[in-house]
Amino acid sequence: MSKLADNKNQIIFGNNFISIRDIVEIAYQNKEAELSQDTGWRKKIQKGAEFLSRLLKEEGSIYGVTTGYGDSCTVAVPIDLVYELPLHLSRFHGCGMGNTLSVELSLAVLAVRLSSLSQGYSGVRLEILETLAQLINKKIAPVIPEEGSVGASGDLTPLSYVAAVLMGEREVFYKGKREETLSVFNKEGITPLKLVPKEGLALMNGTAVMTAMACAAYDRAEYLCRLASRITALTIIATDGNPCHFKENLFTVKPHMGQVKVAEFIRNDLYELPPSKEKNRLQDRYSLRCAPHVIGVLVDSLDWMKKFIETEINSANDNPIIDGEKEEILHGGHFYGGHIAFVMDSMKNAVANLADLMDRQLALLVDPKFNHGLPANLTAAKGKRASINHGFKAVQILVSALCAEALKLTMPASVFSRSTECHNQDKVSMGTIAARDCLRIIELTEQIAAAMLLAVIQGIDLRLETANDLNLKKHILNMKDSIREKFELVIEDRPMESSLRYFVELIRKKEWNLYNE
Repeated sequence: MSKLADNKNQIIFGNNFISIRDIVEIAYQNKEAELSQDTGWRKKIQKGAEFLSRLLKEEGSIYGVTTGYGDSCTVAVPIDLVYELPLHLSRFHGCGMGNTLSVELSLAVLAVRLSSLSQGYSGVRLEILETLAQLINKKIAPVIPEEGSVGASGDLTPLSYVAAVLMGEREVFYKGKREETLSVFNKEGITPLKLVPKEGLALMNGTAVMTAMACAAYDRAEYLCRLASRITALTIIATDGNPCHFKENLFTVKPHMGQVKVAEFIRNDLYELPPSKEKNRLQDRYSLRCAPHVIGVLVDSLDWMKKFIETEINSANDNPIIDGEKEEILHGGHFYGGHIAFVMDSMKNAVANLADLMDRQLALLVDPKFNHGLPANLTAAKGKRASINHGFKAVQILVSALCAEALKLTMPASVFSRSTECHNQDKVSMGTIAARDCLRIIELTEQIAAAMLLAVIQGIDLRLETANDLNLKKHILNMKDSIREKFELVIEDRPMESSLRYFVELIRKKEWNLYNE
C-alpha cells in the first residue's frame, strides 16, 4: 500500500493497538485500513505461514490442516486433499439465516478479523491480511446473515461468508447494490484467493462478528447515556421539576463515579435555584430524582466493557494458535466468546433500563396529574379545538410498546448454552445472539429517545406559554431551537412516524454534541 502510515484517515494494523473507536471509524466514518510496514511484524506473519507449510510437507498431523474439523479431528485427510479442506469448510457453513448485517457492521467484522489475524498467531499469509484491508478500503462488504452462530467455535457460520468472499464466492454489498462477489472482483481488479491449509479455519474460527457488533453497541450505548441524561434535564424543565436533586454535595455521600458524572451532566443542563427559593415540592418522582442512579450504572460499566471488547479485538482468537517464531502449535479454545457474551448481556440490561426510565418520564410528561400544569397529552390545541386533538397520546402508547419489547429481550443469552457438533462444542457462549439482542434493545431505546425529544420540546414550549422565563442555558436553548427547526409544534393532530424515524437517524448520527457543553 502506498499511502503514508501517518495519514490521519488510516488505521494501522500490525503492531498497533486497535480500539473500539478505530473499528467504529472504519465502519461508519470511512477510515481506511493500512498494514504496518514494520519488518519485524511482517517477518512474524511470514514465519507462521512458513512453519505450517514446512510441517505440511513433512506430513505432520495438524488440526484443521491434515485432519477434519471439530469432532472430526480424528479423521485424517489425505495429503492430496488438504488444499480442498478450507473450501469445504466455508461451503458447508454457508447456511446462515435471518437478516443480513448492515454494510457498516460487515466492514466492522472485516476490521475486527483483520486485527485478530494481525496478531501473528494464526498461520495465515500476508496476502490474506492485504485482501481484507483491500475489501475494507474499497467498501466491498460481504453479505453476512445474522443467524447461525452459537459463539464457539467462534462465529463459524457468519464468518464463512467472509472466507467465501475472499475466494470470490457468494455475494457482497458494493456501491449500494448486492452483487456476486466475482463480478465485483473483476470490476476492481481483485484476484480471488486460493486459501491454503489453516487459512479457512483462521478466518472463520473466531469472535469477529460478535465483537464487531459489540463495538457498534458500545459506541451507541455511550451516546445514549449522555442523551438520556439530557432528556432527563429537559423533562425536569418541562415539568417544572426540582433541580436540587442533583446538587454536587448530595452525590459525595454515595460516590459511584458513573452516578456522579450523570448528576453532573444533568446539573450542567439545569438552572440553579438559590437556597432561599427551593421548590415547595421537595421530591420529584423516581424517574427524575433517581435518573443518575439508573443511567450511572451503564456509565460505570462502560469502563470494564471497553476493556473486555478491546482485549478481544487485539487477541488471537482462533484455534489452533500458531507460534511461528517458537515453531509451536497450541490447541485451545480462544474462539470462545464468553467475555463478549457477558458484555452484551450486561449492556442490554443497562440500556433497557434507560428505555424504561424514559418511558416513565414520558408517562409523567403527558399526564396532567403529574406534569404540574401542562395540558393532557401535551396538546397545544386551544379552546374547543382541544376536544378533538390528542397530542402525544399515541406516541406514549408507542413508547410503552417499544419499552416492553426492550425489557423482554433482557433475558441473558449466555446462559442458554447448547451442546452441538457431536458434543464437541458442548459448552458455547451464545455471544452473537447476545450481541444481536443488545443491538435490538439499543435500536428500541433510540426510538424511545427520539419520541422523548419531540415530546419534551413540546412540553418546554407549552411551559413557556405560562412561565415568564425558564432561564434556559444557552446550549439547552440551542438544542431546543435545532429540534424545533426540524419538528413544528404539534397543535392539530398529525402523523408523526416520519418525524420519529428522522430523529432516530439523527440520534444515530450523534446530531447533538453532548460532550463539550
